[in-house]
Amino acid sequence: MNAAIKTTWGPIALAAMTALAVCWYLPSSMELFALINATVFVSMAILALSLALVWGYGGILCFGQAAFFGLGGYTYAVAAINLGDTTGAVPLAILVPAGFALLLGYFLFYGRISDVYLGVITLTVTLILFKLINATAGDRWTIGAAPLGGFNGMPMTPPLNLPGDPARMLAPEEIFAVAVACLAGAYVLCRLVLASRFGRVVVAVKENELRAELLGYDARLHKLGIFTLGGLLAGLAGLLFANCVFVSPTMFSLAYAAQAIIWVIVGGLGTLAGPIMGAILLQMLTTWAGTLPGVNANLVLGAILVVAVLALPRGLLPTAQALLGRLRRKGPA
Repeated sequence: MNAAIKTTWGPIALAAMTALAVCWYLPSSMELFALINATVFVSMAILALSLALVWGYGGILCFGQAAFFGLGGYTYAVAAINLGDTTGAVPLAILVPAGFALLLGYFLFYGRISDVYLGVITLTVTLILFKLINATAGDRWTIGAAPLGGFNGMPMTPPLNLPGDPARMLAPEEIFAVAVACLAGAYVLCRLVLASRFGRVVVAVKENELRAELLGYDARLHKLGIFTLGGLLAGLAGLLFANCVFVSPTMFSLAYAAQAIIWVIVGGLGTLAGPIMGAILLQMLTTWAGTLPGVNANLVLGAILVVAVLALPRGLLPTAQALLGRLRRKGPA
């Protein structure tokens, strides 16, 4: 079994990073802006986790996580407006991106598309959705009672309500608590999947696809399964994001697709907790850098990526684990 699955440092790092985000962005006054920022960070951590699973363990470099992320947000908003209750909108916001990932993945994997072309196709699909949603301005672009809004987005997204009780909307701090619970649940789900027979076969296919097929495993089916799960998690991130920032075409943008890859690389490819750490830390850093006069947050993010690749090629979490392992072996002086 992969060492990253066995290690106990993953849950500790996840708890530490969540606590750090709470301490940093949730002062005693519980300012609304800080609370919304923290919820956004947690939703983005789930997006990073979805790519960490698909790329780090499935070996699938996918630029389509932003597409599933955007589909989750838009599906939630449209369903919540039309149903008048988020109870049914939540499962739809998770299942629609998962279904889209299943359909897209079927053509990709059963069509024997190579890794390079798979990345190009998923990027193209993301950009097509971005252009399509941008072109939906005007009164005629509606789904039921929900106007899509074009490049202006859908600012009237209903917040989560208690299941079956549309009159009881969740407060921002309750939505944050739900987001943290979803992050923890998604992390545990990923670890359970990777520890299962299915997960072990997925890792085996990544390491040597031909050998796995010679042993009788269907590599295409296992790739499709992990790809669909990644789409489901990205959709979950999208619906949580829709509860703190209004839904707009930027959810499908290349910026989010690229940032997810940066979070995974900086945090540690081949780990689950590492990309979560990378997502939260980098969002905190770029948000802080954006408040400084004359500082471009995107340039800061690019500089961090270059430094991380050169100085920490394995990522933050694997490097920290290796350093702690060496210190433990040395023991007391």
